[in-house]
This record gives sequence, structure tokens and C-alpha cells, in this order.
Amino acid sequence: MRITVDGGKCAGHAQCHAVAPDVFELDEVGYAVPFAGEAPPGLEEQAGRGADACPEGAITIEN
Repeated sequence: MRITVDGGKCAGHAQCHAVAPDVFELDEVGYAVPFAGEAPPGLEEQAGRGADACPEGAITIEN
């Protein structure tokens, strides 16, 4: 499962981190840290919930 966080779309709602803190990191002002890579082992479901929680659609998941 590949996760991509588009920093240009993130508006700092931090909903991804609220529901998936082990997957999504926030920067010092509360924006999701831009990222592209594999979901941590065992956290795929949490990653999906975090992506679904993003109101800006800044997170994409590819299986």
C-alpha cells in the first residue's frame, strides 16, 4: 500500500493525524508532512482511515 501526502493540498486540519497518528506526522504548524512511500507494516487500515478523514483530499492510497 503506497501513501502520498500532497503538501500543496493540505490545509492543516490534522484529521489524518487525529485518526492515524502512527502513520501521519505533522510539521511544527500542524500541516501533514509531505510524504510518498509504503504504509508501515500492520498500519494499512489506519492509513486508509487517515486518508479518508482528510477533507482536502490531500492523501492518496494506492494498493
